[in-house]
Amino acid sequence: MTIPKIFLLAMALAAVPIHAPVPGNLTLAQPSPENLIRVEIGGLRNDKGQVVCSIYSSADGFPKIGDKAVTIVKSPISNGHAVCEFRGLKPGTHAVSVFHDENSNGKLDTNFMGIPREGVGASNNAKGHFGPPKFDAAKFSFSGGSLELKISITYL
Repeated sequence: MTIPKIFLLAMALAAVPIHAPVPGNLTLAQPSPENLIRVEIGGLRNDKGQVVCSIYSSADGFPKIGDKAVTIVKSPISNGHAVCEFRGLKPGTHAVSVFHDENSNGKLDTNFMGIPREGVGASNNAKGHFGPPKFDAAKFSFSGGSLELKISITYL
């Protein structure tokens, strides 16, 4: 009894590993991971409104002038928690500022002395002294890939 050649060929092909290298000089490109900074915000006193997160690449405008931010992201709140994701950022030095926009008016509400009426926070949980935190206190280095940060909101 002889085994048909097609059966032998099928058995030989079945033994070739699926992850075998591609012959020759041909290489398959692997998709590069997207640059992502994910910011988890906690300590929100209620689920009203939204959280507004801004990321800056320099001290210019940090943390008050949103027009100077690289990107601004808004996030819903659930159980005193929110998440902002910044996608496609270039590696470098950055700082994040966050505020709890309880009335969803898109701005940080303050009293007549300029003290925030809504909760605020910054990367490194940096705190200001008689004003907002400085960029140098909130800055961090981002080399690309994926980075997770945690920020606690403070109500003044």
